[in-house]
Amino acid sequence: MSTRIRILSENLTNKIAAGEVVERPASVVKELVENSLDAGCRDILVEIEAGGRRLIRVTDDGGGMSREDALLSMERHATSKIASDDDLFALSTLGFRGEALPSIASVSRFTLASRRQGSIEGTEIYAEGGRIKEVKACGMAEGTAITVRNLFFNTPARLKFMKSAETEAGHVGDLLTRLAFSRPDVRFTYINDGKTVFRVLNGTLEERVAALLGRSIAGALYPLDASVEGVTVRGLVARPDVSRSAAGHLYTFINGRFIRDRVVQHAILQAYRNFLERGRYPIVVIFIEVPAGEVDVNVHPTKHEVRFRQQGVVHDVIQGVIEEALRPTPWLRQSPLSQNFSQVPQRREPAAGAERVAEVRELLVNYRPATAPSRSYFQPPPASSTPSPQPVTETAAATAPGGYFSRLAIIGQFQASYILCQDGSDLIIIDQHAAHERVAFERLKSQFAAGGVEGQGLLFPDTLELSHREAAELREHLEELGRMGFDLDEFGGTTWVVKGVPRLLADKDYIRMLRDTLEEFQAVGANRTVADAVEDILARIACHSVVRGEHPLTNGQIEALFAQMDATDFSSNCPHGRPVLQRLTLAEVERMFKR
Repeated sequence: MSTRIRILSENLTNKIAAGEVVERPASVVKELVENSLDAGCRDILVEIEAGGRRLIRVTDDGGGMSREDALLSMERHATSKIASDDDLFALSTLGFRGEALPSIASVSRFTLASRRQGSIEGTEIYAEGGRIKEVKACGMAEGTAITVRNLFFNTPARLKFMKSAETEAGHVGDLLTRLAFSRPDVRFTYINDGKTVFRVLNGTLEERVAALLGRSIAGALYPLDASVEGVTVRGLVARPDVSRSAAGHLYTFINGRFIRDRVVQHAILQAYRNFLERGRYPIVVIFIEVPAGEVDVNVHPTKHEVRFRQQGVVHDVIQGVIEEALRPTPWLRQSPLSQNFSQVPQRREPAAGAERVAEVRELLVNYRPATAPSRSYFQPPPASSTPSPQPVTETAAATAPGGYFSRLAIIGQFQASYILCQDGSDLIIIDQHAAHERVAFERLKSQFAAGGVEGQGLLFPDTLELSHREAAELREHLEELGRMGFDLDEFGGTTWVVKGVPRLLADKDYIRMLRDTLEEFQAVGANRTVADAVEDILARIACHSVVRGEHPLTNGQIEALFAQMDATDFSSNCPHGRPVLQRLTLAEVERMFKR
């Protein structure tokens, strides 16, 4: 009688284990770099090609391995990090899984070269698809160098789920940023396709944050250093005014290990709850130290999630320490850390000659702006255009001259935010912000479809320092950004020069809008297309560019707005779905007064 249950081959079990820890090239880099850090290295070099698909190489100057240890490291369930059950709950190292190297080797062409400190020669092992093909002695510096080529060459189904080379390289850059934050005492170098993305020297956490996130951010950070009830919290938290639209800049570490934990994230957001507007996230680099036995890191194969024994205590301590640092009083003064970088230029712009600098300085000193003409938010359409009527109710006469909105009798404004009109015997209340937002959104959509949103060049180009993932998204979607009205040039590394912006954002916070745009593109995936992201971004640009809050309007401006609404599709709702108008019939008004 045949059996249905069978023992899987070693090759297949290695591929299954690889699926748990090797999700993408960044996962491979994570495992290898964590092993290098555990080996006591002081210098790490990471090189990738084609986003990591063609090549990943991690070289360190750590303790290295003997020939016997190198061969054992290629076996499953082999590790130098744990020896007993108790060690699982008192981990002091980053990598401890015994499947990392054999799992990576099972889905690549893998070379391990290592030389132990004090040894005359090193050992080199070559494996292909998980099978060791060659073992030989080699000459090399002390330390370990692991080369991974043709990742997923024997599992083509996995290749289908890989993103573009730029996106994968951005994930590697983000990962190395996190690891570099965790060990400011170690030098990190990251090379992508032969170009050095960054090289950071050993130093303080403040210097490392400045090098990787930008000097402008470093000048807005406040230090944390407190220990309460056995929980130590140290690191840096940013002022709320340098927030982001996604949680990608929450760098949280438990006992030196980067984690994404809901308890920790909730504590941080609770500390910022009274300082940040809804939908914004802070920039923080926080290290939490608890006794090893008080936290379980074996919750997830990638070790990104943890479980605290007393999560309530940890939550409250984190929240309290951050709230203390964010008390409003210090905001009135210069950030304590900004003084450390006061001599460092906040923006890196292309070098200019001394004569040109002196000329620009003289022009700025003598510059006196002319009196700006009063700017109307609403300009009537050109006389030659004939707006098509856009009725918003079945009772409106679509053939009436001027369209539905232009026919309304204007009564006035309420709270400088709502326009009151009369339509026959009905009272019409129009949200002027929602109305203008729809007009601006439809105009932006038309311009984008026609080839590009109207842009405006900047008199003085601005510089934008990005994270590695943000920079990767920018490169991948540079064409779409150009059609949105952004004129961007690469400056070097992850810094870009902003030379032009959408005209509607010229006098707004276009840097924040650009960062939010990159966050939208990062959300593109299986359930979200680029077209969806573009539409949401255009809606956000429209929202930021129009009247907000109380803004008195003249009858002429209201009439101009109504003419634009009559020429706009879907003018009964704003791009986010909120209604533009509400109707109160005479009968409803009379019932309010018991008539």
